[in-house]
Amino acid sequence: MCWQRGPMWKKFMTSSVVWLMASSALAALSHDEVKRFSESAAILTELRETPEKGIPEELWARAECVIVIPSMKKAAFIVGGEYGSGVMSCRNGGLWSAPVFMQLMKGSWGLQIGAEQVDLVLLVMNRRGIDKLMESKVSLGVDASVAAGPVGRSANAATDGQLSAEMLAYSRAQGLFAGINLSGGVLHADKDADTRAYGSAVHARDVVSGEANVASPAEARPFLQVLGQVGHKS
Repeated sequence: MCWQRGPMWKKFMTSSVVWLMASSALAALSHDEVKRFSESAAILTELRETPEKGIPEELWARAECVIVIPSMKKAAFIVGGEYGSGVMSCRNGGLWSAPVFMQLMKGSWGLQIGAEQVDLVLLVMNRRGIDKLMESKVSLGVDASVAAGPVGRSANAATDGQLSAEMLAYSRAQGLFAGINLSGGVLHADKDADTRAYGSAVHARDVVSGEANVASPAEARPFLQVLGQVGHKS
């Protein structure tokens, strides 16, 4: 039977072209992107194993999204900048979303002068913070409030500023976890890496919200498994 080239034909052809474009945009993740997943899983595992020195369980349970940026590198001593790449996943119906890739840039901060590189963990505490994150670029402390997070088993010691912040930030340098103020940093999605993972037609916002209905890269499984353990919401 021959199809007539009417509205149904055009709809079929349009859908096929969009699907082919999205499929052809997928590419193998780079070595660096695969490494982001494995290192992020290792950081979360250590946090889980040392709750007395890590992030309070109450804050894990309240967090809407988790961003892990391994090995944030210093560009210069005292005067310079930091640059790091990591991954982010958000809660959806009790499960963690397929992760998206993120990047953070910031001028040097004095607290970490003695460290060549720093691991960062950011907890996004409400949906307002998520919406701002999915904009093209977010200036921390200006577009979205960020505070150094409290460390230890209990969140009772948190200040009013920490409890009201849209994001809480933690650092690990030389094996020690501590809160850190990232005000002035610029956080945004890594569009090139996200395109390799999900295709050019998929937006990071739709990935973390679950609307894109995409499968997580196989390389992300260890990260998501550990995140499910440390970020369990009862």
